[in-house]
Amino acid sequence: MNKTIMNWTRVVLLFVVCVSLQAQAAKKTIRIAMIAKSSTNPVFLSSRTGAETAAKELSAKNGINIVINWMTPSTEDGQEQARRIAQAVNEGSQVVLISCSDAAKVTGAINDAVGRGVPVMTFDSDAPASKRFAYYGVDDLETGQRVMSELAKLMNGKGKIGILAGNQNAPNLQKRVAGVRSEAMKYPNIKIVNTFYHTETPQDAAAKVLEAMKANPEIDGWAMIGGWALFTKTLLTDLDPKKVKVVSVDGLPAQLAYVDKGITPLLLAQPTYLWGYVSVGKIIDKVYLNKTVPAVNKMDLVPVTKASLGKWARQLQDWGFDGVPSEYLKLP
Repeated sequence: MNKTIMNWTRVVLLFVVCVSLQAQAAKKTIRIAMIAKSSTNPVFLSSRTGAETAAKELSAKNGINIVINWMTPSTEDGQEQARRIAQAVNEGSQVVLISCSDAAKVTGAINDAVGRGVPVMTFDSDAPASKRFAYYGVDDLETGQRVMSELAKLMNGKGKIGILAGNQNAPNLQKRVAGVRSEAMKYPNIKIVNTFYHTETPQDAAAKVLEAMKANPEIDGWAMIGGWALFTKTLLTDLDPKKVKVVSVDGLPAQLAYVDKGITPLLLAQPTYLWGYVSVGKIIDKVYLNKTVPAVNKMDLVPVTKASLGKWARQLQDWGFDGVPSEYLKLP
């Protein structure tokens, strides 16, 4: 009798194992091709971390398998992004998530993907004329206006400024420049010397600032619509906070020293981790849960000053950022 029971027990256990394996095999997989602007830019590396964290959490919550396929070029190239959208579709991705380096160059590829049944969502930099179903990011015009208004306060409403502007073809940056310029018109004693474009690497951005300062020594303020130049330590010694005021977008670990030393009294941080985290959530709402997702989903900027340096440093650490200086983590 005991032998019979043991045999039946083995049969039941084997059945349970088989059912479990079948359930695992049948688990729905959603592959999301993530195409940011540049795989060397820290803001996009943080967005990847956010996307992968959301994928893990939502996979467990919904009993599905969400896979993030990182397909970002090493350098900004709208044409290459378009090619990678097509590649993602051909390789079986169910969704594409993209930050557009050049909306004109990727809109056709986005529309082709949607036409083939693959929904597309944008983050950070939109392609509003395309058939993407949603965008998540800051309001770029408002961001440029905010940078300029805060800089004007620091400069007491007078002086000469440069705009550090990154990729000239990026639609989000074009809007931010427009925002800076429109806001500057409210201050008759502030003159914009020029808008300075550059390859979006820390080294190129910092070099552009130094080149501009050498050619235009009268510049006493910088409206940085992206934080590229502050991702390197170069300007910590080459900008004098007593002579030059800076307001910059972004708030990554490398930039915190600029706040501490007073070179950049204010960072307007984009919670770049959330580009990936929130976007993946919106994608699952749309393609798996059949929820309505708004076409535009606004990200709020977070002001980072010396007073909030500790709080923001701890937030970055909680999001998994490496290189957060330990001295800032100890601040109140």
